[in-house]
Amino acid sequence: MNIVLELFVVTFKVLWAFVLAAAKWLVRPKEKSVAGQVCLITGAGSGLGRLFALEFARRRAQLVLWDINTQSNEETAGMVRQIYRELVHTYTCDVGKRECVYSTAEKVRREVGDVYLLLNNAGVVSGHHLLECPDELIERTMMVNCHAHFWTTKAFLPKMMEMNHGHIVTVASSLGLFSTAGVEDYCASKFGAVGFHESLSHELKAADKDGIKATLVCPYLVDTGMFRGCRIRLVLLNVL
Repeated sequence: MNIVLELFVVTFKVLWAFVLAAAKWLVRPKEKSVAGQVCLITGAGSGLGRLFALEFARRRAQLVLWDINTQSNEETAGMVRQIYRELVHTYTCDVGKRECVYSTAEKVRREVGDVYLLLNNAGVVSGHHLLECPDELIERTMMVNCHAHFWTTKAFLPKMMEMNHGHIVTVASSLGLFSTAGVEDYCASKFGAVGFHESLSHELKAADKDGIKATLVCPYLVDTGMFRGCRIRLVLLNVL
């Protein structure tokens, strides 16, 4: 009897999920307002990080930009100020180093305020085949692309939990969903980022923190120089 009841409950939940999905497709949800919110973007000095900064500036978020490259980070800040003349805060931070993340996060809290929008965007790629890749580069890829998500989230999530308010964006990659040859370290790190996001989402739900949202972004190869010369080989499979 319990099996029949459980089957009924599961069927109802599946059908209800379809109803909600159809409703969201017919009635577009209202865009979230980020005006005045402190938004921290890692890897803001170039590529997607720079595009995120410009887009959030148009939406009047108060930006905190982190990058290991001070010059490129300041260039992004200059572009932002042409759109949004409010203060834009820049910090030089190597997110692959835990101590640097925690100390810079403390400076941000002290000088700017609590962060309620966190975009974990910073990423690196070694560009070597596994047997040709030095161990140090493999460790660096894992630290920046995966471990850094833990450090930044641990730095800012407690206040979000306290206020039940915030948003954490995990920028992974399509290579975190499927793999290709020659970038084993990168694929592994992005698979880790996807797993981090999914587990974090479940943890927030279990804690009844419905005011904290989590978003996963898995872009395809982006023309930022990181993947110059990289090609994804397409294989056609004959399905019998």
